[in-house]
Amino acid sequence: MSTLRDLRTAWSLLRGGDVRAAIDELELPDRARMAKEKAEQIVRRTWMKYALRGVRQNDAHDRLDLAYKMPDPWHMASEQEQTRFVETCAIIERELGDRFESLLEIGCGEGHQTVHLTDLAERVTGLDVSETAIERARRRLPEAEFLVGDLAMQPWVTERGRYDLVTACEVIYYMSDMPGFLRSIDELGRSCLVTYFAPAARKVEAHIMAMPDVKTTTFRYGDVEWVAAWWQGAASR
Repeated sequence: MSTLRDLRTAWSLLRGGDVRAAIDELELPDRARMAKEKAEQIVRRTWMKYALRGVRQNDAHDRLDLAYKMPDPWHMASEQEQTRFVETCAIIERELGDRFESLLEIGCGEGHQTVHLTDLAERVTGLDVSETAIERARRRLPEAEFLVGDLAMQPWVTERGRYDLVTACEVIYYMSDMPGFLRSIDELGRSCLVTYFAPAARKVEAHIMAMPDVKTTTFRYGDVEWVAAWWQGAASR
């Protein structure tokens, strides 16, 4: 906070024509930045609350696309989410392998996690129901393939072992038919990995633990915890 002496100094600088020094003396840039960040947080929370109304377990694709009217609606550029991406890749490398010919990322959004997954595969395909998100993903990572649509509507959804690895990170909550969704992943992937927010376990865990010989682990960022689950797909059993 500026003291009386700071105000006097700033006034003297301003009278002398040194506007930049006067602003620096009052620490206005820091105050403006903090005010902007707070305003952005309020706008983001309000918008996401509106956009995601009724989305959970409803396949509400239009509402999910609406969320992307705001860039990076899930705050994927944050340190928390970037840590999640790194930890997820580490689990894949440790438990499933460090290099794949083909990888399908379900719920790729704007491609933030795709950037990390490209280090693990020769060919990466991202799939999301939001056309807006996919447009941004294509700009972010032009070397990857990105598709718009629901997994269940893809012509290749029943093609056994089409991909060496299928990932579905933080998306299972939005599926109206979780068992059916997991069966599709199991059919498509030689290896499969799903991650979810730990507090959501009571809604999703029973379905995930029903997959053949599934294994799990947890990882954290501060007090936020996620669960990773993986198994060998039908083509590998």
